[in-house]
Amino acid sequence: MNSSVTSSVAEIATAVRERSPLVQYVTNYVSMDVAANVLNAVGASPAMVHDPHESGEFARIASAVGINIGTPSPSWVEGMTAAAEAAREVGTPWVLDPVAVGATAYRREIVAGLLQHAPTVIRGNASEIIAIATSRAAGRGVDSDADSSDALQAARRLAKEQSAVVVVTGAQDIVTDGSRVAVVHGGDPRMPMVTALGCSASALVAACCGVGADPFDGSVAAMAMLASAGERAGARAEGPGSLRMHLLDELAALTPDRLGSVRVDRS
Repeated sequence: MNSSVTSSVAEIATAVRERSPLVQYVTNYVSMDVAANVLNAVGASPAMVHDPHESGEFARIASAVGINIGTPSPSWVEGMTAAAEAAREVGTPWVLDPVAVGATAYRREIVAGLLQHAPTVIRGNASEIIAIATSRAAGRGVDSDADSSDALQAARRLAKEQSAVVVVTGAQDIVTDGSRVAVVHGGDPRMPMVTALGCSASALVAACCGVGADPFDGSVAAMAMLASAGERAGARAEGPGSLRMHLLDELAALTPDRLGSVRVDRS
């Protein structure tokens, strides 16, 4: 990581710790626990507010909003839509996590509706990003059947079409706003074995955007934070169970020096 990237990532991580952004994360029951704990570990304040009776109102006071379509139902979609609409109206950054969007027509319909509310960042695996960019089925449920590098062109096109930042997570994480591209290296190969770490990545992106960071820089910072913590946790873990435990510990212990070990290529 070059010095300018190191400085930017460290500044954003420090701002999250010091300012504790309030992150409203409309997500599924599978990911609520780990996502909330990831946010707590980095110093953010999680709020898993999803009911349509309050989600829009809450989005107006949040520092950032994340919306994850993981286990959709009509009432949850109503809550997602209300939060996205309110976030756009008041200028609050919000992150869309289009879980398994290529798997069913219902999910594609939900994501198409949410895209109308101009997400600040779209974070998904390669198959999810390809599915949105090409309007076709892709992936194997929540799992990707493509590498992140395979989705670069689709991500750049989607970013330009949506005027958003697109984050493709995988063995390497790609961040693009359609012009700039950053590739974040690091983490641990067992991280996909810990359920909902992808969902947690979206929550972390929201936290970084919630401190006023440029969405591109905020997304790079979030991926670098997770990569650094994942790599250090992997060195101590014996399997996915202990990896999750050590990952939370490492996120809580992140320092600028530790972040400096992550490799980020920018173009």
